[in-house]
Amino acid sequence: MTALDGSPAPSPAPEADSGFEADGGFEALFQHAPCGYLTTTDDGRLTRVNDTFLTWSGHRREDLLGTAFARLLPVGDRILWTTSCAPRLATDGGVSEVVLEVVAADRTRRPVLVTATRAPGRGGAEAEVRLVVFSAPERRAHERELIAALHRVEESEERRAAAEAHARRSALTDALTGLPNRAGLSAHLGSGAAGGGRRVGVLVVDLDHFNVVNESLGEAAGDELLLTVAGRLRAAVREGAAVARLSADEFAVVDGCEDADEARALAERLLEALSAPVVLEGLEVVTSASIGAAVAAARGGSAERALHDAGAAMQRAKARGRNRVEVHDPARTDAAVDRLRLLGELRRGIADGELRLHYQPRIGLRDGTVSGAEALVRWQHPERGLLPPAEFIDLAERSGLVRELGARVLDGAVEQAARWARDPQHPTLEVAVNLSTRQLTDPGLVAAVTGALTRHGLAPHLLVLEVTETALVTDPAAAEAALTALKGLGIGIAVDDFGTGYASLTYLQRFPVDELKIDRSFVTGLGVSDGDAAIVRTCVQLAHAVGVRAVAEGVETEQQREALTGMGCDFAQGYLYSRPLPVEAFAEWVRAR
Repeated sequence: MTALDGSPAPSPAPEADSGFEADGGFEALFQHAPCGYLTTTDDGRLTRVNDTFLTWSGHRREDLLGTAFARLLPVGDRILWTTSCAPRLATDGGVSEVVLEVVAADRTRRPVLVTATRAPGRGGAEAEVRLVVFSAPERRAHERELIAALHRVEESEERRAAAEAHARRSALTDALTGLPNRAGLSAHLGSGAAGGGRRVGVLVVDLDHFNVVNESLGEAAGDELLLTVAGRLRAAVREGAAVARLSADEFAVVDGCEDADEARALAERLLEALSAPVVLEGLEVVTSASIGAAVAAARGGSAERALHDAGAAMQRAKARGRNRVEVHDPARTDAAVDRLRLLGELRRGIADGELRLHYQPRIGLRDGTVSGAEALVRWQHPERGLLPPAEFIDLAERSGLVRELGARVLDGAVEQAARWARDPQHPTLEVAVNLSTRQLTDPGLVAAVTGALTRHGLAPHLLVLEVTETALVTDPAAAEAALTALKGLGIGIAVDDFGTGYASLTYLQRFPVDELKIDRSFVTGLGVSDGDAAIVRTCVQLAHAVGVRAVAEGVETEQQREALTGMGCDFAQGYLYSRPLPVEAFAEWVRAR
């Protein structure tokens, strides 16, 4: 142990765990010195805090011990500490001094001069010691402590300005490559200096399979590859262009480009520059990259937006096989924005009761009677009018909103079917409701259906739930469990759009199905295509072979009706009979029928 003036101090007693405990006088000096003293482990966790620092800062010792010293600093000063002081403390004898702020317990910031030095190894000595240096030979050799002394000082404007400038530079620069980081690139784009022209190409370059290099050759090899890539990118662009590192293996390039063709040419040039082999750990490694490009005005917020667009294009390049270039298409962004806006409007519309149910009749081909109706949802958009399901169902399905939408449709259809069942002037009809794939695999489906039936007093046999072949094979076990439970309640089960999906005869035997609805694409070809006629005939025969009803969708002509009747098809629905109608118009159509 070395005293404050650098002279040797008495050796610690053998039974003592550390020099502090071995020398009570030094312990008192440490605790009550006029300066704040802290000791940390190699990774920066506080192991000791003296009383002076606690009194000055207002912190409690138990709140600090074991936490990182950097947590006592504001964000900007943390960067300065980790980039300026901490690296120098990684070797014996490294000494650093810097002006920082410490955040006191009352959240105020207090300027201090921090002098930090690493304790030398056993037997080492300091030529000049400004603060206590502690070494514990009894501990394992690698267990050395860092000692930091914090001195309150009058803040020097010049030193403070220099420290703040350094902190700003550190915050905007990638430590490994020296390139601007994401924040630095954003500042560059915001300044309007990017590319030096009226328009710029913004490229996002993502190294393909970079993790393989790290995992197989180690992080040092990975860092060497990143440095090589940074150098090649800088060499491949014109003077005045910006090159930045956005994340571990992702870079950005901003250079003057007037149009998408110039941006693509630049991206292809970068791919060529990166394709040359790199020798890492004695191995020749060939790199490739996925590059996304976008073009924008050099000034204003357009370039920053282009960075986002280029990133999205890069993701498409990766999805399409990597080692390629994708250029952003503004029309794609406009469509995405429209979808996002429509999704928000749909969410609000569901909550505000803007969904409307229309009903299309199902007709018995043997006697022409109305045997049921399919409930089809429409959206009464406040500005765009009545929207068909093709304009919003897929969006609801992909976003997960289809669960809420489906629940509203189910409840409304069950309520209407119950009203018809209680109306002596209206025939009792089965009402069919479509279930999405998400609904079919929802654990709460059976409870939701049971609740709707109970709430509105509808007999289960008057409800038919329609599922597609794709929904059946997405999660067969979950689908089988749900449909078996629903069938057990007495509810009818139909397979919709039959013939277009993946269900085999095995699946039809596995699931408790009551009817197959032959897809309209085959029905349209009746009388026109012998192939379509053969498919429809086979579907009808297959339905009867497994003991279920056959329903033809999209019937529009008498020729189609006659062909279906001749094949023995049981039911039909389509424009030949009626378009989907609002509930009042449907009731009138039924009475007129």
